[in-house]
Amino acid sequence: MKITAFDIARMIDLSCVRTISSKDDIEEMVANARKYQFGQVSVLQCFIPLVKRLIINDPEIKLIGNVSFPSGSDSTTTKIFQAQEMVAAGCDEIDMVINVGKLRSGEISEVTNDVITIVSIVHPIPVKVIIETPYLSPQEIETASKICVEARAAFVKTGTGWSEKGTTLEDVRLIKSVVGERIKIKASGGIRDVKTLIDMYQLGARRFGVNLKSGVQIVEECVNNPAIMAGMIKD
Repeated sequence: MKITAFDIARMIDLSCVRTISSKDDIEEMVANARKYQFGQVSVLQCFIPLVKRLIINDPEIKLIGNVSFPSGSDSTTTKIFQAQEMVAAGCDEIDMVINVGKLRSGEISEVTNDVITIVSIVHPIPVKVIIETPYLSPQEIETASKICVEARAAFVKTGTGWSEKGTTLEDVRLIKSVVGERIKIKASGGIRDVKTLIDMYQLGARRFGVNLKSGVQIVEECVNNPAIMAGMIKD
């Protein structure tokens, strides 16, 4: 079946996760999530209670908490505490950053145990594991994707969006070749228009981390130009 503008909005995790993100930014994001029917909103930990209050009457909007964001370098103990606190605060999903430095150092067992621990601690809440593809070689992307499968994460997420280099089509293609249908893919970082989102969807991505400005632009483009969608995406 064809994918609609509404379907696109539901696949977008609208994010406001910059260091300078303020209360006003968060409130604007939630207002637009409500207006355009985005499926999820993603914030830094300090704003989780605020967002939970703002969406209390909007059960269709899911709240995402971000563990060890953006470096992934916290100890497993710290990540456990963060994740448990986010669950207690009412998060519906958890995005955690893999320990990129340990991964690049070849300390695979430590990285794997770190991810497995967080996935287990918050179960059955889904975990998306951010592997930061802009900083990884193709082999490291393959290894990180395999770790996500082994840990039974819900998604491999390509990046935090903090890197100057965004997610590429090749990143999504490579991850899909590793994970197949075993877990899903969330593309995040550098997604600014409908065409990029559609191209990544066709390669296997099923969630998209997008900032407020780009998210609104993408959905409005879909609504105002139905021809963009016609025949371009099918399940």
